[in-house]
Amino acid sequence: MRTTLDIPDDLFREVKTLAVQKGVKLKDLLAQFIESGLHSPLPVFTAPPKETASPIPIAIPRKRGTRKTPALSKAQLTAILENQEIAKFQELHGH
Repeated sequence: MRTTLDIPDDLFREVKTLAVQKGVKLKDLLAQFIESGLHSPLPVFTAPPKETASPIPIAIPRKRGTRKTPALSKAQLTAILENQEIAKFQELHGH
């Protein structure tokens, strides 16, 4: 059966190198690894680390004919709002 696998580049290079060193086809070596993993007494699967996604930038609408305003990420907007709140607090409390 033919399928597509998405594996990290460094892992692919390592497996491909091993296949060359052993003088076997990559697909045969991978099939052997999968089979041995399926028949091992202990599960060898570990969940891959979750990727932390970057916050989606929020587009700021602009009026026609005005300069473009760059989109800011949620983190950037939060920092701006926090700085404004700190400034307002300092203004109110005389700091």
